[in-house]
Amino acid sequence: MEAANHNNDNGCTNESPYISSVLPGWFSEISPLWPGEAHSLKVEKILFQGKSDYQNVMVFQSSTYGKVLVLDGVIQLTERDECAYQEMIAHLPLCSIPNPKKVLVIGGGDGGVLREVSRHSSVEQIDICEIDKMVVEVSKQFFPDVAVGYEDPRVNLHIGDGVAFLKNVAAGTYDAVIVDSSDPIGPAQELFEKPFFDSIARALHPGGVVSTQAESIWLHMHIIEEIVANCRQIFKGSVNYAWTTVPTYPSGMIGFMLCST
Repeated sequence: MEAANHNNDNGCTNESPYISSVLPGWFSEISPLWPGEAHSLKVEKILFQGKSDYQNVMVFQSSTYGKVLVLDGVIQLTERDECAYQEMIAHLPLCSIPNPKKVLVIGGGDGGVLREVSRHSSVEQIDICEIDKMVVEVSKQFFPDVAVGYEDPRVNLHIGDGVAFLKNVAAGTYDAVIVDSSDPIGPAQELFEKPFFDSIARALHPGGVVSTQAESIWLHMHIIEEIVANCRQIFKGSVNYAWTTVPTYPSGMIGFMLCST
């Protein structure tokens, strides 16, 4: 990895397609998943830009939210508000079952979910499957307080496709599966489809629980309705939708599907 260069006097590169031409020096999050709107943050300095085998990766220092991790133009986390997402997606499932011991994290390459899972003393094994090695490396370099989760000796990192990983997992292996995915575009598309949820249900033992990123009720009801319909067919226990506020996510909130076998 190497830091981005060709910066202007504001520490901002002119080469990034995600720096606004309307508001110079500002990052604007533009996506077909939220047409007609964009959330912007003032950029103090771009710290890293790279292209992995799967996506564009960028880290910048913002004026108000600390360092920001961006994948394909979409904010994944900021130092200021990442805790709201990481805590909810991890603690909701793990606090809903007694003494979870084996946990699988799909995605979550920044390490924040690992950090929260490791707070549960009953957990003996934490497997994580992240498809993009660059996300792991960049997070360790620029977000050490988030990536600290990798330092736990219970953590086993697998670089690869989460869909393929789940297919090779023995039935009934895990007490909990946490799917910390990006939006359903590009490499994360399969993580929102029915065959993937079938694989999760098979990997969980009876009474096991899954928590998965499930978009915003203000922007993605069509996606959420499809996820709920699929989960109701697959999971024989509870199927619930939860949400929390994250200021730098589109519409200021993000949801989670919580399902049990």
